[in-house]
Amino acid sequence: MNPENKWPESLPKFPESLWRGTTELPSFPRLAEDHTTDIAVVGGGITGITAAYLLAEAGFKVTLLEGSELLAGTTGFTTAKITAQHGLIYSNLIKHFGEEHARSYFRSNSESAEWIIQTAGKLGLSCGLEREDAYVYSDVGDEKTMKQLEDEFEAYRKLGLPGEWVDSVSLPMRIGGGIKLPGQARFHPLHYLKGLLEAFLAKGGTVYEHTMIGEEVEDQDGLTLFTERGKHRIKCRHAVSASHFPFYDGGAMYFSRLHAERAYALAFEPETDYEGGMYLCVGEPRRSLRAVEWEGRKLVIAGGESHKTGQSDCTIKHYENLEIFAGELLGIRRIPFRWSTQDLITVDKVPYIGKLSKDKEIYIATGFAKWGMTAGTLAARMIADQIQGKPSPYTELYDPTRFKANPGIKNFVVENANVAKELALGKVEFAHKKIEDLKPDEGCIVRHDGKRVGAYKDPEGGIHLVDRTCTHMGCECHWNESERSWDCPCHGSRYTYDGEVIEGPAVQPLTKLDF
Repeated sequence: MNPENKWPESLPKFPESLWRGTTELPSFPRLAEDHTTDIAVVGGGITGITAAYLLAEAGFKVTLLEGSELLAGTTGFTTAKITAQHGLIYSNLIKHFGEEHARSYFRSNSESAEWIIQTAGKLGLSCGLEREDAYVYSDVGDEKTMKQLEDEFEAYRKLGLPGEWVDSVSLPMRIGGGIKLPGQARFHPLHYLKGLLEAFLAKGGTVYEHTMIGEEVEDQDGLTLFTERGKHRIKCRHAVSASHFPFYDGGAMYFSRLHAERAYALAFEPETDYEGGMYLCVGEPRRSLRAVEWEGRKLVIAGGESHKTGQSDCTIKHYENLEIFAGELLGIRRIPFRWSTQDLITVDKVPYIGKLSKDKEIYIATGFAKWGMTAGTLAARMIADQIQGKPSPYTELYDPTRFKANPGIKNFVVENANVAKELALGKVEFAHKKIEDLKPDEGCIVRHDGKRVGAYKDPEGGIHLVDRTCTHMGCECHWNESERSWDCPCHGSRYTYDGEVIEGPAVQPLTKLDF
């Protein structure tokens, strides 16, 4: 381990998010027959549950469909900041979208943040919701980031945003400078969404888990969706895709307009008092901080260490780097939780929200770029309004059919060149080990029967072999030792050690091999 790490025994052996580790969620059956509903909402995270709640409240018959378990995706592994301060976003929005759209971005996310707060109050939800000021800051001596921060503050001034320049923060460290956005919030996202789910069920909503929706869609007399396993039909008038990559994209190839990134988090008990605030260092390495209450104690969540999915040589080092950062800043008594998450980012950094095309009643919400608490809520509110024929002032900004020439085309070319490189490199990787060389709880590429295959030896000594070829577009998956998964470096599909799908766009499992 890194010799600077004074807390080498603190990391939990297995990842578990604080939110999922402190929430008892109900379970729901798999869809086992054909089904008819007004609206099918695909995806059981913050967007899907919020959209389902709003549409049921509007009087529709709504069915919520989740491919695995509710809240087992990004929503269950977030840092859960409710804020319209999304890094250094507003200077770029002015540059590429103009001041009017930049103001719309702030207003739409601020309105959605307030909607969360008001809804938690209306439903009487005990979800640890607390108002907090949010900060973006630069480290001392980081001149490049300071210039970006100054440009961002100038954007705040142009747009009339309620930001304040600060030269210090209530953390035991010096900063080069920062921007405070007052009156933001933090909460326990699963306690909040469990309450929203209960309200949805009370309004007559229906939920199915372990029901993955396939790519095929028929559009005669409404829409017909099909489950991936069993091919059961779901007849509906409208469909909402809240499943990261759209389950159906109408040939728009959203997988080529989005890239997947992983990031890491620790929830630790500090030795030094944490005085509050939500912080994001916008230089490199990027670091995030916020507090949370747990078992009568205050923990601090430290996040960061982003990289493209499947493109890290050693994922456990990202936890260790956060451990060093947290220990040097606040000291560590213990680390009860560690987890990682996956986010999708569009080529222009603005989410895709709205109707997929003019001829089908399918709506999508994706590309929240790590700010899904507000963006996911915004998406649910916009789509619920659009289905009801209510106009939204934000439709043009988030239109999923848009394709901005700058920076969209440049980033599109860069991201897809990276995909081509990873596709080629994966086919020539060398297998350094044999199956018999594996230690318990170790995975890697091995040579077996003359072929390079993925292998994992579980703690009991069982061997699990898979063909590493991603079932989405044929890239070779890489082993992720900290999560014990096979991750695709091209479009971000992820699989369990024995090949079951964790994250799309893949819908089919890896091929299991005999040993």
